[in-house]
Amino acid sequence: MLNIPQVIADELSLKLQNVHSALELLTEGATIPFIARYRKEKTGSLNEIELRDINDRFIYLQELETRKQVILDSIASQNLLSDSLKAQITACLQKNDLEDLYLPYKPKRRTRATMAKEKGLTPLAEFIKSLNHPQQKSLSVEKEAEKYLCEAVNSIEEALNGAKDILAEEIAEKAQLRAYLREFISENGAFISHIKNDYPEGSTKFEMYRNFQGKLTKIAPHNILALFRGEAEKILTVDIDFDEVMVMNYLESKVINTKINEIREFYREMLKDSFNRLLKPALIRDVRSDIKAWADIESIKTFEANLRELLLSPPAGMKPTLAIDPGFRTGCKVAVLSETGQFLEYQAIFPHTGQEKRAIAKDTIKKLINKYNIELIAIGNGTASRETDEFITEVLANIEKKPIKVMVNESGASIYSASDVAISEFPDLDITVRGAISIGRRLQDPLAELVKIDPKSIGVGQYQHDVDQKLLKKNLEETVESCVNYVGVDLNTASKELLMFVSGINQTIANNIVIYRNEKGKFKNRKELLKVKKLGAKTFELAAGFLRIRDSENPLDNTAVHPESYSIVKNISADLKIPLSNITNITENIKNIDLKQYITENIGLPTLQDITKELEKPGRDPRAKFQYATFKEDIKEIRDLKEGMELEGIVTNVVNFGAFIDIGVHQDGLVHISQLADKFVSDTNEIVKVGQVVKVRVLEVNEKLKRISLSMKS
Repeated sequence: MLNIPQVIADELSLKLQNVHSALELLTEGATIPFIARYRKEKTGSLNEIELRDINDRFIYLQELETRKQVILDSIASQNLLSDSLKAQITACLQKNDLEDLYLPYKPKRRTRATMAKEKGLTPLAEFIKSLNHPQQKSLSVEKEAEKYLCEAVNSIEEALNGAKDILAEEIAEKAQLRAYLREFISENGAFISHIKNDYPEGSTKFEMYRNFQGKLTKIAPHNILALFRGEAEKILTVDIDFDEVMVMNYLESKVINTKINEIREFYREMLKDSFNRLLKPALIRDVRSDIKAWADIESIKTFEANLRELLLSPPAGMKPTLAIDPGFRTGCKVAVLSETGQFLEYQAIFPHTGQEKRAIAKDTIKKLINKYNIELIAIGNGTASRETDEFITEVLANIEKKPIKVMVNESGASIYSASDVAISEFPDLDITVRGAISIGRRLQDPLAELVKIDPKSIGVGQYQHDVDQKLLKKNLEETVESCVNYVGVDLNTASKELLMFVSGINQTIANNIVIYRNEKGKFKNRKELLKVKKLGAKTFELAAGFLRIRDSENPLDNTAVHPESYSIVKNISADLKIPLSNITNITENIKNIDLKQYITENIGLPTLQDITKELEKPGRDPRAKFQYATFKEDIKEIRDLKEGMELEGIVTNVVNFGAFIDIGVHQDGLVHISQLADKFVSDTNEIVKVGQVVKVRVLEVNEKLKRISLSMKS
């Protein structure tokens, strides 16, 4: 059987020992964030991406090995397992190749070939096969076929067709031929599509695919997913076109060996049937499946990158916040949040339904700002957002100490509002009030709030409903886990939903932490975690370094330094004669000592270097500095836009073909990849990130189709 660690090391160009160590830690239950940060000595400082690649490939190869054994047992039970075949199966590294080898031996439904065999035509097929030899002399095939006439075989033609079916299936099941043709189609084929006659020009969103052709090796992932969606919606017909003449020439060159014209013609007809009836449909399915899997992976990568940027958006900070969910007729829902994100008060105001109610709304907002010393105002970017923004600007005009006013992307807020999480948090509040609270909290700390929402509902994906849902869910959850552990979590304020993504903590333990906190009060130190029900030593090891306690009796509890390294920091502190309470001074003086003297059996130089970096800014939030876009006050609707206008906006989504920008008109504009920079851009993520504030110029506005074309070129 395969030496899986060696295969992975070779494929990923990693050291075998590092792969062995990573797999050993994963098998023991260690999480990837924990291994990447706290077990660098064991793995040679493998990062999260490398560790996930190792884990994914290990799972794939394990499944492959299990499947191999099933196949070997099946073929052996038929007494057909030769040493050569066993060696080929054992050496397989891909599932497609393995299934190709198994195909001739795989139990199958009745086919034309099996029916021909039932009629006793196998010897006739073997006789014809014996004539396919350069030295073979001409013999009468029809005369040989006469021998097989019987009640089941009524004519020579029927006998020869039966033999042809047997040979056609045999050819179609040859692993090497299938592998070559699959690769040929993948390398040389092209997608072609047409819009069905039921849909006149301009009547469908798939117009660009009306007469479309795209080489398989060059077509973009979003084009592939769009084609398959159009096909699923029965608007498009989609085919793969390739040079079938070249394929037939190849098959004939590989299969036909005889110089006998009669046999050559027989084989040509058989190969044509084998290809058209058996090989082509199967290979097209394989190629479509492979390219769909590739498009899924690439689109999910884009989704992951966007989600990471959104989750790691700079927090405005835990400050008293006024959160507004705008509306016209139904009014604006206003929620007040404390500096810890706690809900304090709710008011409904109606600033857009007459001057009298507008005046009352102004008075209400002023009172709330003064009562709670509001420092942030979050306005959802949905319906009535610009009008509400203008209204708040009027309110703030006469206020001396003005809160920071920010337009907040409210994608997914309504999903959260109706979720079990929101109902559990605020069982007595209306769904619209919950939405306002979510808008405010995602301004205070985007990560802490957005983890409560299904990532697919946040609005940063690309054809997310068309990709492999199981893979999408897995990768997005890994992205959330990575972001949460990168930033770290305040143990005394984190919600159950946020705690669930901390390394080693599951839903039950997260719930138990919250229960313990509610009953006993704030955690005083990390060791107290061990008093939480079902949180044992292993979970503590995996989780402790990612949990922060801001006012702990031990200042290291508010850093990413793991408790297992506390003794080393204490030794450094003692050697420098600087108390831990004056922790930032340690790093100022640490340059004067040799870190190598603190190396132990388990803690090496990489970890010691991480510790010193952490001590430079203990408790520092690694996210970037908060910034926000300022929308032009006179640009509120798409009709206000004019070509050539220069505006400020926020990147809301990045896709393969460009970036969508919120410029404050209720409809995002698109900067096509060709307009992202003055230079050629091959990867949109190299230029823009979700949440980034950018300057754009309006290129074109189509008010009817609600399309806005923008440029970031100088």
